[in-house]
Amino acid sequence: MDLEAVRTFTAVADAGQFQEAAADLSITQQAVSKRIAVLEKSLGVRLFTRTPRGAELTIDGQAFLPHARDLLRVAERAVASVRAGRRPLRVDVIASRGAQAGLMRGFHGAHPEIELDVLMLFEIEAAVTAIRSGAIDASFRAVGAPGRALPEDIESVRVLDEPLQLLTGPAHALADARSVTVAQLVGHRIWMPGIVPGTEWGAYYDALVAEYGLTIEATGPNFGSDALLDTIADTPALATFMGENTRLIWPAGHGLRRIPVTEPTPVYPHSLIWRRDNPHPALTALRDHLRSTQPDRLADGTWKPAWVEDSPDTRRT
Repeated sequence: MDLEAVRTFTAVADAGQFQEAAADLSITQQAVSKRIAVLEKSLGVRLFTRTPRGAELTIDGQAFLPHARDLLRVAERAVASVRAGRRPLRVDVIASRGAQAGLMRGFHGAHPEIELDVLMLFEIEAAVTAIRSGAIDASFRAVGAPGRALPEDIESVRVLDEPLQLLTGPAHALADARSVTVAQLVGHRIWMPGIVPGTEWGAYYDALVAEYGLTIEATGPNFGSDALLDTIADTPALATFMGENTRLIWPAGHGLRRIPVTEPTPVYPHSLIWRRDNPHPALTALRDHLRSTQPDRLADGTWKPAWVEDSPDTRRT
């Protein structure tokens, strides 16, 4: 149904005259008559009766009028829902307890007036597809892995280099260390069931293993962080890596230790990616917030894969 014809119909109904409705709509009286005629033809009824005083609604016109107003209100809400700044900013954070979620909590605290939809996608391909289609506005990812060049219409900027820590149970050989070097980790089993081949974090840990000869195991099903913590607490032979900004709570009886890793400190590079032509004003606010609140990147004494250093997202906005 032609919404302009419906809008013209309500204007005539309110004005009671074709000429006055034409003036209100800034169109000619002939255009008003044509739109009404088209609408009457599509509905199969007469909507107005011409009188010396103007135009009066027929019985069918009276029945149609409240629905016509509803149609116009729905159309206005539909347009408002996608107007820049009127819909929530949709951002993918990968995991609810990770550093990315923490960054978004900080943004929400600084800008409570901005409505957010926070969701979790698994693979970077899914995130990029969702960004390009407009399903989401941005995603936090580690970009630049070999064979993983971003499309030209996707922009990225690195927003956080997150140090890794070693997480052990109380009976692990390194449990009492105040810090451990990467060399000290050689020969220890680091269990990370969440690593999936082909993901950006899979590429990160592959590079870490290749450079330092670590033993990282991804065997067994991934039952989530609670099951991982239970296993690490009860199994002296296993440890795991955990991001410094990952928020976890475990039972006091677990006795888990989070131990800084040094010489060098592996850091995980978090980047924000978005479509270059995305006009949502809250996206600009998010980028500005991340730029202003994040500390300078760690440099001396840290490690990240060579593909991170070579990637184009090393600039800050």
